[in-house]
Amino acid sequence: MNKRIYIALFFLIGLYPLKSQNIENIVIGTKHQIHSDVLNEDRAYWLSLPDSYYDESSSHKSYPILVVLDGNIHFKAISSMVNYMSSDLYRNRKIPEMIVVGIQNVDRRRDYTPDKIITVRANNTGGGEKFLDFLENELLTLLDQKYRTTSYRLLYGHSLGGLLATHTYMKEKTSFNSFIAVDPSFGTWDSETMDKKLDALTEHSFNRFIYIATANWGKRNIRNRDRHVRLYEALNSKCKNELPAKIEYFENEDHSSVPIIAFHNGISAIFKGYGISYRDVKSIEQLTQHFEELSERLSWDFRPPEYLVNQLGYHMLQSSNPKDHSKALEFFMLNVKNYPKSYNSYDSLGEAYDSLGDSKKAIENYKKSLELNPANEHARNKIKELKKSE
Repeated sequence: MNKRIYIALFFLIGLYPLKSQNIENIVIGTKHQIHSDVLNEDRAYWLSLPDSYYDESSSHKSYPILVVLDGNIHFKAISSMVNYMSSDLYRNRKIPEMIVVGIQNVDRRRDYTPDKIITVRANNTGGGEKFLDFLENELLTLLDQKYRTTSYRLLYGHSLGGLLATHTYMKEKTSFNSFIAVDPSFGTWDSETMDKKLDALTEHSFNRFIYIATANWGKRNIRNRDRHVRLYEALNSKCKNELPAKIEYFENEDHSSVPIIAFHNGISAIFKGYGISYRDVKSIEQLTQHFEELSERLSWDFRPPEYLVNQLGYHMLQSSNPKDHSKALEFFMLNVKNYPKSYNSYDSLGEAYDSLGDSKKAIENYKKSLELNPANEHARNKIKELKKSE
């Protein structure tokens, strides 16, 4: 071999390990374990926190929890999608930021079937209620203790997981508020079984939102699709008001390809209207009413996001129309009312008062901002400037 080729190979081999040392991991979550007294076993779960969780300006924020069944299959894709749809980094903000928890499988046939299935051979089906007890009273309780959570919970399940999600939606009492049931396996829910479940249904279910996705299995599983439609139509007929639910058929997706697109559509249906653009807001009354309607539909208090109200305030503060300046003040005051522990809301209100020439009120709000965050140098410097000019 040519000597020059030897030298070139030597340098290439020598340099490669050096380059590989610069590789860094991209972390989308962390793995944890909890011992379940209910199930009498250790259970693993994966956890993804929102981008803003450790941001100093968001230290006052609490987050909903999304529980993903079959986490070993769906966690990576769903947590990434939640991040993309909610993070400030992408300016998407179609849904709230949330904590995503993926539960790892041990025995899904045992854990995801709420009813005992009678077969010729013995089986261990029917452990759904026990598994829900673990989720609601052990896992969610632990997460509430360790992280800044709200009590708004969402449950995602596919196939047998979708069966469990639907069953949970129909229960009189549950810790979950919204459900995404993707192509749920209703094979054991014949007409008689479904009628019994529908007869036992109470009004509590209609305070929750459920999204049902149905895949195209062709001729071999038309009955499952029919059961989805039958359930949805029965729920719709029993609900006195508009049913907070949606069913969607995916003609071009099968059972294995539908989960991710169905999650996107399902989470978008649940939080429809949450990502309203500041360009579509004409007044504080319109904005307030918009989120009151969203809150009523989801039976939860979803207030206008802090970033959106802040954006509206500064947009009006920079307007050439003097009348918009007083409107800006109203928006900043709304943020202080809704987010009294946010140092940034007081900082922005102080800036608004400063722009309107009210130094006293500006200083007052900058001081409140400093009380919440002593490291806020912007507020500290503004107080010094305003006091000098008095």
